[in-house]
Amino acid sequence: MRESSADTVLATRFSVLQFMGFSDRILGRKNVNGGPRIDAVAPSCALAGGELRIIGSGLRPQELLRPKVKFGDFEAPVVVSSDAFLVTRVPEGASSGPVVVATDGHTSNPHNVKVAVPIAENLHPVTNPALDAEGNIYVTFSGSRGQKVPVAIFKIDTNYGVKPFVSELMNATSIAFDREGQMYVSSRYDGAVYKVAPSGSMSTYAEGMGVATGIAFDRDQSLYVGDRNGTIFKIARDQQVFVFATLELSVSAYHLAFGPKGDLFVTGPNDRVYRIDPNGTVTTFYKGLGRPQGLAFDADGNLYVAASLNGTRGIVKITPDAKASLEVSGQGLVGLAFAPGRSVILATSSAVHHLSWNIPGLQLVPE
Repeated sequence: MRESSADTVLATRFSVLQFMGFSDRILGRKNVNGGPRIDAVAPSCALAGGELRIIGSGLRPQELLRPKVKFGDFEAPVVVSSDAFLVTRVPEGASSGPVVVATDGHTSNPHNVKVAVPIAENLHPVTNPALDAEGNIYVTFSGSRGQKVPVAIFKIDTNYGVKPFVSELMNATSIAFDREGQMYVSSRYDGAVYKVAPSGSMSTYAEGMGVATGIAFDRDQSLYVGDRNGTIFKIARDQQVFVFATLELSVSAYHLAFGPKGDLFVTGPNDRVYRIDPNGTVTTFYKGLGRPQGLAFDADGNLYVAASLNGTRGIVKITPDAKASLEVSGQGLVGLAFAPGRSVILATSSAVHHLSWNIPGLQLVPE
């Protein structure tokens, strides 16, 4: 039996409606209410260039053009947009304050975003910066393997004045302070750990650490050193050296931090955060990060890692029960250190930044 013309029209309309519904789901509904609204911004902290996801409604103009996103007076590029969400990058020059979305002559409600402030550039940290008891910041110019640089470690005072601190050191990698305020620094060039005096002069503390990278002190003030050839060394206070644990070979640095219960956490070999108990037993704490690097704990026992999560680079928070979320967005992040006044110092591969962050850090060397 031949299909009637009426049946054909109805079938065609039904197909068009199906296609329109599919398009709406893919592209997002058009803004029919006239005004965009922001419900949330995730994450709420970023560096310039970091990607943020804005969630709300009416975020796409009726003509399906790109909306305008502004951080204060600075317009931001839009990566992806739909009615219910968009992805934008924090523009250079933006500061902490409101972000708004404009579509079809209407402007959304403002939503506050914290933007980190650059405090020193033209550096080359490869892991966390370090802070002394007075709040001075120490950061490396590590250089490529075997590169002799004019200044290996810079000191940034509390007024953000940058001064050379250590010169005669090849490939300065990781910095840590003991309970007395003594600085130690590893060199991935010669596999040694050095003591650094307040004047910047150095003496050798331990040698033979392979490709020495991350370092950290435990509660008893033993120093742990990550050799990316696959060994975690323990250096007791009498300077005896032990093999504490073994991991797989890594082409990138090991990064070390002690948790509040005395376990050692390590990143570097792959997409994981390892937990090593005081007996040297290694387990996987979290799996699924992209290039995890420097890490630190807050006072509540949450772990923060410079890594990528679901394709976005930044600072990832991992709760004690191993739930991960992106807390700060920023390209090139390699490490972090909690600072006085509930703030954090963030290190990229070329600079350090200050971010006001209402999160107290775990005390690294408890009394």
